[in-house]
Amino acid sequence: MTESHPEPDNSRSPGTLAGNLGEPVKLAGLQLNGISAEAGRAGDTLKVWTRLSLTSDDHLFHRAVEGFSDHIEHVARQAGSVVQLRRSDVILLVVHPDNTGDLWVDTAAVALQIMAKRGVTPGTAIFENDIADVIGMSFPLVPVGKEDRVVCIFREGWRFGLFFDFNPRDALSVPDMQRDLGTLYRRLKYGDLYDAIADQTVFSRLVAAGWFPFVEILGREFQNLVDTSAAGFELDEVEAKILAAFDAQRIERMFTRWMARPHFAGKEAVLRPAQKAFIAGDAVSVLKIALTEIEGILGDAYRRVHGRGAKIATLLEFAVASAEAKAGQPNTLLFPAAFADYLKSYTFANFDPTAAPGSAGSRHAVGHGAAAAETYTMTRALQALLTLDQLAFYT
Repeated sequence: MTESHPEPDNSRSPGTLAGNLGEPVKLAGLQLNGISAEAGRAGDTLKVWTRLSLTSDDHLFHRAVEGFSDHIEHVARQAGSVVQLRRSDVILLVVHPDNTGDLWVDTAAVALQIMAKRGVTPGTAIFENDIADVIGMSFPLVPVGKEDRVVCIFREGWRFGLFFDFNPRDALSVPDMQRDLGTLYRRLKYGDLYDAIADQTVFSRLVAAGWFPFVEILGREFQNLVDTSAAGFELDEVEAKILAAFDAQRIERMFTRWMARPHFAGKEAVLRPAQKAFIAGDAVSVLKIALTEIEGILGDAYRRVHGRGAKIATLLEFAVASAEAKAGQPNTLLFPAAFADYLKSYTFANFDPTAAPGSAGSRHAVGHGAAAAETYTMTRALQALLTLDQLAFYT
């Protein structure tokens, strides 16, 4: 991702960024310094928001946007320009210390900072299924100074986001702005996914069946699981479709991703048979290998950082912390906290060897040889491989 340049570069020669789609509207006399955080009468002392991120689902959003748009359109008319912000997709206003400003209405180049599922080279087309996470959003060809103030309103689908930083005391942090814009974009683009995880009825049903929003199936595949679970239907049909989509080529791509991580590469001789077993339809071998290696892989990753081993509870905390550090914040599409809960309640669920036979989704049941034979299914084998794959993104 390219951060802001001192001056915009509108050249389109090979190897450079494409230019903005147009020039900004020049404004003067802008009076934007914050929005009230509470009601009050004349003479009252009020709290004022000077930096905030909102989506159109937030009750304050519409009032704030109306106030901003009315003021901006009024100032634009005084400058001899007519702008219709309500019909725009991306509005960026950069206000300078002298209250002049540059208004970009669907003309500023936009860049997303993403975590990709696969290796890419410059010029590679990126599709939605290639995106593992969205970490930031920026306007790389728009100059933004440390003393500037910023307002950004943008549409994603049928939702809208609002970010503003009126910078009352400190220097404007462009990296923080990019991070917060990325968070807004992620909340808008993947709102249904966040809602599904927040819905304990739906999500707990998926976890009980061994499913999680694994990076590799993030998108339509996991959404089909969510929709089926929310409808109260059995998951068999959608599980069969997902399983059929994991051919030898897709499994090999996952394996290549694993081997790029040192703590995975050291176990290639152990993990390669699991890959081959999955392609051959041998669920028992996959589960026996994959489930018993998860703790070891986490342990190796932990040891590389801390120089010593640890028990599983500490390793799970380490996985969460690693994912948060890698993505820069805890609420990304990696869902580290939710994944730790998934590992605790499913993969490493408590198991009583003196009770009834367990499930082959449980590492402890498999490790004790106490999983019922009929639970060694290809669906559970895929879930075990996806669990390993998730750890490759985390550590």
